[in-house]
Amino acid sequence: MFRFWFLIAIALLPVFGAERDLQFSRMKVDEPPSGFRSALMGEGRPGTWKIIEADVPSILGTVTEKAEIPRQNVLAQTSRDSTDNHYPLLILDDEEFGDFTLTTRFKLQAGVIEQMAGIAFRIQNESNYFYIRASGLYNSLRFVPVINGQIGNPVGPEMPIEKGVWHELKIEAKGNQFNCWFDGKQAMPTLTDNTYSAGKIGFWTKSDSVSYFADTHIVYRPREALAAILVREMISKHNRLKNIRIIAKKENTSELTVIASARPEEVGKPASDVEKDVYNNDKKYVGKSKELNAMLATMPLHDKNGDPVAAVRFEVDPFPGQTEKNVLERTFPMIKEMEARVAANKELNALQ
Repeated sequence: MFRFWFLIAIALLPVFGAERDLQFSRMKVDEPPSGFRSALMGEGRPGTWKIIEADVPSILGTVTEKAEIPRQNVLAQTSRDSTDNHYPLLILDDEEFGDFTLTTRFKLQAGVIEQMAGIAFRIQNESNYFYIRASGLYNSLRFVPVINGQIGNPVGPEMPIEKGVWHELKIEAKGNQFNCWFDGKQAMPTLTDNTYSAGKIGFWTKSDSVSYFADTHIVYRPREALAAILVREMISKHNRLKNIRIIAKKENTSELTVIASARPEEVGKPASDVEKDVYNNDKKYVGKSKELNAMLATMPLHDKNGDPVAAVRFEVDPFPGQTEKNVLERTFPMIKEMEARVAANKELNALQ
């Protein structure tokens, strides 16, 4: 029964991602939005990011001249620093995103040197990230990589982008591929770039652009430690495997604990004496557990240099006539498959 529900959960993971709403409409006017950090790439003064009240149509394109446009709190970048090499960012600082779909609305309110607004993503710091931006002055939409503060080759179409009008921008990042929609239509073909696999998300402008952003919605795949991914993948591939638990040293500690298991309640528990012996002395153990009604194989997991970085305990459904040799023959390929994915202990705990 446990395995049935565990596999159901695996099947649902890609469908039901986590969601996050950046609700500027609920934040206080004249204050910077909470949870964000202002940053600057280039020269000049930092951007001025704050919540203001503005007219925001409830649905794009449905407002007539006579209809009253509702007012709503929005995020605004209001500095008018005309320095050309001036890129203010507002970075959501508490989480990193790998695969995600972000939907926002923006308005190019003012600007003489530039009229730009965009979303920065996979942000490593203010000098390394991707962004997709719209320009009302040059009527273009561009995807741009930034590496060590150097702006890479912009890619994207020429298209009319009206100033003073709310537009919808939707960005999808999946692995090394990116898609973009503008006002409900796909705006450019799928783009590929391997530079950054994950990072923070932020809002972006250039030079003296005064730009507004409305509430923003993010659907994303929560990042997991490699150890948890290995457990889930091995359980899903091997029918007679009841459980795997991975025992290793957590970062900056010398204690061996369970860092991943198909049974969440086991995570964080201290290693057993057998598991410590396997890790410390590079041994293998095979036995039977009446309590779990399973055969147990505990084996070292090695890094690329052949050093043990973890102990892995496999719980296997028993069958008549099963021997310790059978258990080792069944689990040895599994440990080798896991070792192919592990380069060092820190990668077991690193988010993917």
